[in-house]
Amino acid sequence: MKIMKRPNILLTGTPGVGKTTLGKELAQRMGLSYVNVGDLAREGQLFDGFDEEYQCPILDEDRVVDELEDRMGDGGMIVDYHGCDFFPERWFHIVFVLRTDNTVLYNRLESRGYAGKKLQDNVQCEIFQTIFEEAMEAYREEIVHQLPSNDPEDLERNLEQIVQWTEQWMKDNN
Repeated sequence: MKIMKRPNILLTGTPGVGKTTLGKELAQRMGLSYVNVGDLAREGQLFDGFDEEYQCPILDEDRVVDELEDRMGDGGMIVDYHGCDFFPERWFHIVFVLRTDNTVLYNRLESRGYAGKKLQDNVQCEIFQTIFEEAMEAYREEIVHQLPSNDPEDLERNLEQIVQWTEQWMKDNN
């Protein structure tokens, strides 16, 4: 296995919790590569059908993993996606699950055009900590961390915390 000079980070959580905002800013501050899995799938047509109920394409998880495999081996990647249990555990040095207050999340999703069952199911997903539980089952407990993501102050605190962690990881591993 290759020795990585920079860690791989997974940002996950219910849609609307702020993964993309955090990931892009973190990549810019740290000089890491940022991948939004939804964008990657759209660009490469990495889909396996269409979900009529939620009115969205179904991600072909195997093709996504194949697409990312080589890049992950080099390190220095930030991966952003609302699902997390299909990525190989060996890819990530740390996993951050962003959490948002239900009312804040509801308003964010509504402003994105989410409605009906899709809106309710995503808010319930947050209420029941579905993504956090997925992460705890898929990765070693000690690498999974929850971060609040309700407002710009949380964003800044999260950035500072992850930057500190990344800098320490690079000192310890280089």
